[in-house]
Amino acid sequence: MSREGTGLSRTGSGSGPRDYGATSSSGVGMADSSNNFGGFSPTEFISLSESIAANTIFVKQSWQFLEKANRTIGTAKDNQTLRDKVHDLQAGTNQRVATTSKDLQRLTVVVRRGDKQQKLQVEKLTSDFTHVVQMYSKSQQVIAAKMKQVFLVSASQQDDINRDSFSEGNQQDQLLQRQQQAAAQSLQFEQDMLLEREQRFRQIEADVLDVNQIMKELSSITNQQAEVIDTIENTIEHTVSNVESGATELAKAAEYQNRYRRKVLILLIIAIVLGVIVTGIIVSKLKS
Repeated sequence: MSREGTGLSRTGSGSGPRDYGATSSSGVGMADSSNNFGGFSPTEFISLSESIAANTIFVKQSWQFLEKANRTIGTAKDNQTLRDKVHDLQAGTNQRVATTSKDLQRLTVVVRRGDKQQKLQVEKLTSDFTHVVQMYSKSQQVIAAKMKQVFLVSASQQDDINRDSFSEGNQQDQLLQRQQQAAAQSLQFEQDMLLEREQRFRQIEADVLDVNQIMKELSSITNQQAEVIDTIENTIEHTVSNVESGATELAKAAEYQNRYRRKVLILLIIAIVLGVIVTGIIVSKLKS
């Protein structure tokens, strides 16, 4: 019981890790930046892309660690050090997830004036990040449920031990203590145990990322990217159609010009033939 209590006091209250969504490396002023954005910035595009890719790898590694820890929780190798590592890892990873989500929103704004290849790159970054966040969230939920279950079993066993110890002490001192005083102490002990369990459960639940809001943000980003890419495709198709239409018109113009030239040539030949005939007639008359 003392070991678990020490771990709880060291990690802090359950409200601490909930601040993971409050800060962002580049998400501050998103609304203003989207309105004031004047052009494509290659430097910012590269910086955000590299940061998002690195954070995606970090979240993936965190998910792999949770999967490994999940196989250890509740076994003979389970200890408070491992649980502290799980807590610290989740606190840091939750912060990175929230930051990366904001960075993706910013990157979607930055790339609006980029080319198609850059937009497709952002789409892939979003897809990869969304996938690892979903896997990480599932592992969080599994390990949280398992830690709660193990803690309940451990607490129940500790309760039995403490009750036995308290009962023996009461029998030894029953001449000096009244029954009501013993009952009050027992009630206080039970209340302290319930309070500590509630705090521990809050801590475990606070470590679990609120993935619903993150998924909504990522879904919104994906929809925006799809609209932009569709617009690019439509523009390309429209341009190709215009080029093809222009080529057809040029071909028709060339054909009309060739026909006109042939007509002029035929008329010229007819004029020459008529001229020769008229000249021949005139010459014949003059000779006669």
